Amino acid sequence: MFESLSNNLSKVIDKITSRGMLTEADIDSAMREIRIALLEADVSLSVVREFINKVKEEAKGEKVLKSISPGQMIVKLVHDELVSILGTKLEPINLSAKPPAVIMFVGLQGSGKTTSSAKLSLWLKQKMHKNVMLASLDTMRPAAKEQLETLAKQINVESLPIIKNEKAVDIAKRALKAAKDSITDVLILDTAGRLHIDKELMQELQDIKGLTSPVEIILVVDALTGQDAVNVAKGFNESLSLTSAILTRIDGDGRGGAALSIAHTTGCPIKYMGTGEKMNEFQEFHPDRIASRILGMGDVVSLVERAAEHVTQEDAEKMASKMKKGQFDLNDMLSQLRSLKKMGGITSMLGMIPGLGKIKDKINAANINEDSMKYQEAIILSMTEQERINFKLINGSRRKRIALGSGTQVQDVNRLLKQHQEMSNMMRKFGKMDKKSMLRSGLGKMLG
Repeated sequence: MFESLSNNLSKVIDKITSRGMLTEADIDSAMREIRIALLEADVSLSVVREFINKVKEEAKGEKVLKSISPGQMIVKLVHDELVSILGTKLEPINLSAKPPAVIMFVGLQGSGKTTSSAKLSLWLKQKMHKNVMLASLDTMRPAAKEQLETLAKQINVESLPIIKNEKAVDIAKRALKAAKDSITDVLILDTAGRLHIDKELMQELQDIKGLTSPVEIILVVDALTGQDAVNVAKGFNESLSLTSAILTRIDGDGRGGAALSIAHTTGCPIKYMGTGEKMNEFQEFHPDRIASRILGMGDVVSLVERAAEHVTQEDAEKMASKMKKGQFDLNDMLSQLRSLKKMGGITSMLGMIPGLGKIKDKINAANINEDSMKYQEAIILSMTEQERINFKLINGSRRKRIALGSGTQVQDVNRLLKQHQEMSNMMRKFGKMDKKSMLRSGLGKMLG
């Protein structure tokens, strides 16, 4: 998400920051380019106008033009305005109600409501240790109830038993009673959608809202819908007074205009985003972190949080101990590959590492991706335990055997062994460093 916008804004920012002094003409030119970048990213025209006017007004002030580094000042202005448009700060989910707290999911058909309902259930269960019940109120889409029931079983969350030919309002009544009778903290209602907003749909949703008094009415929006997402959000907001939004399929949209438009035009904060098809590919929406990613500044905080979720303290300590001794065998490399896979793979992390977004094309050209990681894992698994511990044992005939066993070519095996040697040499260097050297190299800062 935001790839094209990030690339275009990075080019403008590089121009601005490369100049020592800036004139008003330079600022006007930069604002024109930023305006085009935002419009190409499918950001709504009203949001673009307001964004440009605010940044231009601040940028032409004396503080910026007469500062030592006016380019950096403008970057900060752009960043701050992006944060403002995206919603200023993370808005936590509201569960302040006598249990069960009811959360109502709404949106157009195909926006990803059912999957998002299950993803939020898993998130609440894992992060907030809540007992969640899922209930499908979708009487329109074939097998919608069965889909939610299947997802609930996958993530081990309770779902309301299905009764055929029951109306949506009756299902809501039964779900509320079942949640109250059991030890349920949160009841999530997955409502029906339509291909477009109509009176019948809105009346049904209003009836459900009146009956269940939800603490959250969450609009689910497909990021691929672009500017249309704003019109959808406005329509639902006028009828139901939305409390928040979830953006789905952000991994499939290189523009990201929906995110920059929804929160600003509706006043409805985006609280979560779906980052992939898997149930755990679901994150909180931090406006400041997203703004940093858009401007190519990375998102180290999210990267560290993701690493903490998937790498245990014990594994981290083992790796630190091996680093000190300058040890790094092929088993360690396999462990690193698997950790990267758990964290979402290299592609999903590129935007989080400062500066790497700009060289994404070069990384893609080097064929460093999830597919190449699968082959690397297969190559290591085709080795004997002795070969993994001591790579020097791997002669020509062994390389042929490993290639055959992993379904790869001998040159692929050679490439992996060369990569392992480079990583091993790097580990050895780190192991020899004292604390002062590590700080000078910047590693100390990176490790906190």
